[in-house]
Amino acid sequence: MNRDEFAAAIDHTVLGPETTWADVETVLDEAADNGMNACIPPCYVAEAADYGNAPETIATVVGFPHGQHAPAAKRDEAVEAWEDGADEIDLVINVGRLRAGEDEAVAAEIADVVAAVPIPVKVIIETALLTDDEKRRACEAAVDADADMVKTSTGFADGGATVPDVELMSEYLPVKASGGVGSYEDAAAMLDAGAVRIGASSGVAIVDGYPQ
Repeated sequence: MNRDEFAAAIDHTVLGPETTWADVETVLDEAADNGMNACIPPCYVAEAADYGNAPETIATVVGFPHGQHAPAAKRDEAVEAWEDGADEIDLVINVGRLRAGEDEAVAAEIADVVAAVPIPVKVIIETALLTDDEKRRACEAAVDADADMVKTSTGFADGGATVPDVELMSEYLPVKASGGVGSYEDAAAMLDAGAVRIGASSGVAIVDGYPQ
């Protein structure tokens, strides 16, 4: 993987509750200038789509960060994000329903979003809150729902991406490793473990660390 391919695997991210449009502009500029994607809050997607220096791919989040929105609200949020110009959706599952054994409800909710938008849907399973068996069941729900990718974390729970979790999840679907990935070495370890995408607020530092 050359530097350009490596950079294209990074979703440079700003999703904190205090995020301003100025913060988003900075991330869009950094992503575009370094060949990365951007992942931004849904409230700024329409502005980002019209921004003069936007990167090729703009992702946003749905049901973020806890996944407890009503299913119809998640679907509508995804549709609005797509209509505003989002290229990809990162959807948080309802962890409580999964842990309660309501796997069919989890899969149905994901499938509803997948069917509602013609863009890739990555399913955030929040690995730090799950046992390995629950992680497998979450991934199986994503497969059953025809999702495009599974993602480790929102970054808002204790813990983030780990090599063992990426290895487990990659048995099911392509993986976005997110949460706690702060350096080139971290990102490379996740890619070596089977991830195809990295989500990180430290995208510039990660790309700058690529060996010359």
